[in-house]
Amino acid sequence: MNEISFDNNWEQLGKYPIVTEHDIVKIRQLVRHHAKEARMGIVEQTRITTAVSELFRNMFNYAGGGEVVIERGDVDGKNALIVTCIDEGPGIEDLELAMSDGYTSGMGMGYGLPGTKRLVDRFEIQSEKDKGTIVRVMKWR
Repeated sequence: MNEISFDNNWEQLGKYPIVTEHDIVKIRQLVRHHAKEARMGIVEQTRITTAVSELFRNMFNYAGGGEVVIERGDVDGKNALIVTCIDEGPGIEDLELAMSDGYTSGMGMGYGLPGTKRLVDRFEIQSEKDKGTIVRVMKWR
């Protein structure tokens, strides 16, 4: 697993807490808005919105909430919308298992982390037991 770096020159579009179900809806709409502003097509908008929806729901259900950072910037020469989800929950006990197709905890929307990974252009995850999880997804324009 790659370490998630916070050393970048990306433009921060916002930092938002997820504390309630309403926050999930509100921040998901913000991500869609930024995807549209980045001139992503409707398919790309839907993919990034679906991906973050699963991540926000996981953060809410398993960690009791967390923080979302929305950014845009250059990643490997591509214009990207970048969404980072940070929580201080229990962490993912078996990350390899959680990233395998077909795995379900029985609580999520059913896409799981592998499905989320397939919806975006870049997916990074870091999790430590009893310390939390950071997931960053990127979608190219």
